[in-house]
Amino acid sequence: MAPYEPEQDTSETGDLRAGRRKAARYVVPLAVAGVAAATIGLVPALATSGDPDLPKITAKELIEKIAASDTQQLSGNVKISTDLGLPSMGGMAGGFAGGGAGGGDDGDGKGSAADPKSKLMELASGTHTLRVAADGPDRQKLSVLDDAAEYSLIHNGDDVWAYDSASNEAYHAKDAGAGDSSGKGADKDVPKDLEGELPATPAEFAEQALKAVDGTTSVQVDGTAQVAGRDAYRLVIKPKQSGSTVGQITVAVDAKTGTPLKFTLTPSSGGAAVVDAGFTKVDFGKPSASTFDFTPPKGAKVTEADDHADGKHGAKGGNAKGGKEFKEEDLNDLKVVGEGWSTIAELKLPGGQGLPTAGSGDVPPDAQKLLDSLGDQVSGTFGSGTVFSTRLINALVTDDGKVYVGAVTKDALVKAANAAQ
Repeated sequence: MAPYEPEQDTSETGDLRAGRRKAARYVVPLAVAGVAAATIGLVPALATSGDPDLPKITAKELIEKIAASDTQQLSGNVKISTDLGLPSMGGMAGGFAGGGAGGGDDGDGKGSAADPKSKLMELASGTHTLRVAADGPDRQKLSVLDDAAEYSLIHNGDDVWAYDSASNEAYHAKDAGAGDSSGKGADKDVPKDLEGELPATPAEFAEQALKAVDGTTSVQVDGTAQVAGRDAYRLVIKPKQSGSTVGQITVAVDAKTGTPLKFTLTPSSGGAAVVDAGFTKVDFGKPSASTFDFTPPKGAKVTEADDHADGKHGAKGGNAKGGKEFKEEDLNDLKVVGEGWSTIAELKLPGGQGLPTAGSGDVPPDAQKLLDSLGDQVSGTFGSGTVFSTRLINALVTDDGKVYVGAVTKDALVKAANAAQ
């Protein structure tokens, strides 16, 4: 079956759209890796058996079927496996959220174990079992199931609750989407990871991948599958260009509803999937209203998100340790080079200096040894630098303080750095 080729638009409006699509094509591969923990929550894992005999459908028709799907209600079980080639995040996740192991500092330096900013980071590695439910845009629930504990994230109307049974701690925020449709009437102090709805639905996640579809992408229907007992078509998205670390994205699409049931991203280097997420059981009926009810258990420690804005968890623009909050303007002289799946972001480190080098005295010798072991030394007409790699995202930091990053190979980064001279 011939692959789907998107139509070209040469008008001025088309140029603007192309610009937006170019930005989206850069964001999508990075989002798949860097935001997997926060956005994959309701995206399901695979339970495939058999190849059902379904009517023929073109890639264009299947994409249109996904776009027309309006699944508002579902419940089921999800299995998600993520392998970025990084050590297991585990308890380290909170360190990336700021303020200690729990994410936000509550005054004792420990933070809340229920804070989603740290807890959902655990989904960035390993295999996890989830239970999900949704009833329209105002009610969703995601539970991460462990052997002896459960972590739940519940959105019910104006309230967002998170509860960690292992520590008997709860986290509460007001939905930033409450108020008018633009969100202008919302509480601006709600953490960014709790704004609006809970993590993206399967359809929303697949939509992000489809934003990368253009002339640099091959899209085709590659047979059928059965996911969680439901017949599905397999939509395969592949970069046409060389140099990308993305091998292909496969979306299993429910033949009846058009709802994506499974999302798999495999790297060009082969081996296990970087992300393999999909339903093992799914029901498109209306979940019970009680599914989304939550009251903190007796004795539970409750942290309010509002506390993050009044100094109890660190003042705005910083954190409890005095660190500076990251802002978009900190991306010094950001440039986007290349196109499609081989797009690379180029920026400068603050101060225009590269990483510490041996003998510089900037870091202790043991720390320098660890830093050196994490990357590969490279050189070219740009000088020299260090490449830090995962199975999906690679970054080159040059000795003169430039950074080249993208879902591309190490060789592609070196070539971009040489071309920039």
